[in-house]
Amino acid sequence: MTNSALVTGATGFIGNALVNHLIKTGHKVISLSRKLSNLLPTEVEQLICSMESLLDDTQSSRKQLKHQLQNIDVVIHLAARVHVMQEKAENPLHEFRQVDRDAMLVLAKIAAEAGVKRFIFLSSIGVNGNCNIKPFSESDRPSPQEPYAISKYEAEDALLVLAKKTGMEVVIIRPPLVYGPNAPGNFGSLMKWVNKGIPLPFGAIDNQRSLVALDNLVNLIIHCIDHPKAANEIFLISDGEDVSTTELLQKVAKAFGKKARLVPVPVGLMEFMAKLVGKTDVANRLFASLQVDSSKARELLGWKPVISMDEQLRKTAQAYLKKGFSQ
Repeated sequence: MTNSALVTGATGFIGNALVNHLIKTGHKVISLSRKLSNLLPTEVEQLICSMESLLDDTQSSRKQLKHQLQNIDVVIHLAARVHVMQEKAENPLHEFRQVDRDAMLVLAKIAAEAGVKRFIFLSSIGVNGNCNIKPFSESDRPSPQEPYAISKYEAEDALLVLAKKTGMEVVIIRPPLVYGPNAPGNFGSLMKWVNKGIPLPFGAIDNQRSLVALDNLVNLIIHCIDHPKAANEIFLISDGEDVSTTELLQKVAKAFGKKARLVPVPVGLMEFMAKLVGKTDVANRLFASLQVDSSKARELLGWKPVISMDEQLRKTAQAYLKKGFSQ
């Protein structure tokens, strides 16, 4: 077992779940974040350093970070500038590249110099593309469409080059939509709408989407910490239970003990309306298919999902209701 793991983005949706699981499995956990947080277990040692500051840090501060990383076995990099709902930057791609590629690479170089054995990088299925007619696999030619995905793809390339130069092992994981307790963004909104019984015009969507449960993603990350066959590999991950948007909403409603109120509005009409209001990207996520072939992780690493979609949705609904979001 790896003794020490440094986690960036430890207070986030995925990071918090990962940190708690690492502690339960006997790892020493160090977090790297912009400020101290009371959201982390007391067992976590907290280092203060924002990703942005790595770009203009002095040599002395980088030397200090290198010293702090010298007893770390693995860095698990989850921190990122993620999709921004109301983008205000004049050049979004530049902003994504600075954090998700350039700052990450500075951290990775410092880690390699400090003797860190392995660097696990959480990327995005968006590197493969936004939609497909057959499941994406690791061997497909990347086709990132959005600034976030482009920066992630460029970061992947930079990491693999660094691995060849330094000998530090790299593992890259590309998840699709991650869902689970306290999920942010669109999935959190979906939970709210379904629980409140709001009629939704999504009763006739015949697509197929791959998702990954938070528990399954965390389990794969931990699987990749020590597995010798994970070194310098890219893995696509999913639950292996592809569903249509309509089926997903029905499953969410079932998790709340309710029946989904779905109106069968023609998809073509909704796509047309979305285009008129400049929400083509949102429509794509709702109506297009995006399937993932996760057989490489299963066959090469012997990994398999630890939780079903229905069970993860039940856990998510319970956490949602416990926090009083239904009010």
